Amino acid sequence: MKVLVLSGGMGKRLKPITDYVPKSLVPINNLPIIEWQIRYFKKFGVSEFVICAGHKSEQIINYFEAKKNLKVKIDYSIEKTPLGTGGAIRKASRLINDESFFVINGDVITNLDPRPLRSKKNCIAVVPLRTSFGLVDVVDNKVRKFEEKPHISGLWMNAGIYHLLNDILQHLPRVGNIEDTIFPVFAAKGDLAVVKYPNAVWHSIDSHKDIEECSSYMKANHYNDFLLKR
Repeated sequence: MKVLVLSGGMGKRLKPITDYVPKSLVPINNLPIIEWQIRYFKKFGVSEFVICAGHKSEQIINYFEAKKNLKVKIDYSIEKTPLGTGGAIRKASRLINDESFFVINGDVITNLDPRPLRSKKNCIAVVPLRTSFGLVDVVDNKVRKFEEKPHISGLWMNAGIYHLLNDILQHLPRVGNIEDTIFPVFAAKGDLAVVKYPNAVWHSIDSHKDIEECSSYMKANHYNDFLLKR
């Protein structure tokens, strides 16, 4: 089974770093995001990858050419112009021969177990919605407590990790995001499932602050040890 890694974005919010390297090669604790992702899927028995790359794609290729010790098979689908997530998956379809495959957004660091996603046909991982702001709990016009970036009960957000059947490929747009085009159509028909991960660690690297927070978490919780455990 293969994983498509969506690494074609420009990473504009991570400038000036992304003026020099693609977003997926932005380092966190001395390893680029995309290598963490590959090591993450290897933990769960996946060793074949298709990297959908665009901006500075040659750097990604060169990086993995020099990383023979990872012992994985990597193919590349290169975008000459931005295609969006749906267009990127469609372009990579020539490299997908399995009945189904995983997809991960190129900026996600997590510890959620992707294997339960395979129990459903077209399925997305969801994690509790987390506000980026601190909340103030007020009772009778007095502050009772502060909560820094709490989870919001009962609301879920897309974790950017999917299990998709091969036949979804024919429905994908040539240009556009799968989240805006095909997912709403499948959801309306009841053909899009979810697996909830209420306690998963999940970081999306969209800003310089995200890098700092994710780095601190990974160090404090020995994320590398998690990847090595069976």
